[in-house]
Amino acid sequence: MFGNLRQALNGGVREKVELATKFGIRISDDGKFENRGDPSYVRAACEGSLKRLDIDCIDLYYQHRIDTRVPIEITIGELKKLVEEGKIKYIGLSEASASTIRRAHAVHSISAVQLEWSLWSRDVEEEVVPTCRELGIGIVAYNPLGRGFLSSGTKLLENLSEGDLRQNLPRFQPENLKKNKTIFERVNEMAAKKGCPPSQLALAWVHHQGNDVCPIPGTTKVDNFNQNIAALSVKLAPQEMAELESFAAADTVKGDRYAGDLSTWKNSDTPPLSSWKDV
Repeated sequence: MFGNLRQALNGGVREKVELATKFGIRISDDGKFENRGDPSYVRAACEGSLKRLDIDCIDLYYQHRIDTRVPIEITIGELKKLVEEGKIKYIGLSEASASTIRRAHAVHSISAVQLEWSLWSRDVEEEVVPTCRELGIGIVAYNPLGRGFLSSGTKLLENLSEGDLRQNLPRFQPENLKKNKTIFERVNEMAAKKGCPPSQLALAWVHHQGNDVCPIPGTTKVDNFNQNIAALSVKLAPQEMAELESFAAADTVKGDRYAGDLSTWKNSDTPPLSSWKDV
């Protein structure tokens, strides 16, 4: 993958794109995922990406998940140094709580926060989104189609490959799927009335959240990519927005976003700066 990207970037694409990448999740020697935000890892990860991509600077560099063992000020402090050295331009966070975002922003301006936001993942609306807007931070909404559920409904599960993460997510388990399929059915009915696919309607809802929101639907097919672009043409009146939101109220969606102890903004707070001992 890096070879293909490097080739494309060196082929004249670099000046035409804003390049974003992440650090922060490492596979340990025993095969487990661990979040890393210590200064040495931050620097090594950044310089490793620069080398693999054969570039001088990363435009937007995200901390993929927060390392709750390291004060956020320490992680952002190292990223600030990388900005000053010209190795990155802008700093981003992913799945960070409101308090973590505030602490980070006090060290160096945070340009973007990536968060899961869709019709059936709206837990960020209470604290995280308002904090970003108060501080003037851009919002990058990942999984805006509910990991494909708001595009295909329960049919999605028929074509999942072995090892697909969604097979283990609570919302896709049989006991929850029976109830969650109603959400898709209602979105699909409204989409039919508006003359667009349900995926475009769900994506349009995210677009209508504001000009500071950039949804990033994942796709591997050109046709789906073009459909996603066409969602920009779907206009929603305030009453239509409210109707869509009524389909997926907080008590309507069954099951958590993740299973087990996978980190989200809800468990991203870090120790106080005073606790840090640089050893």
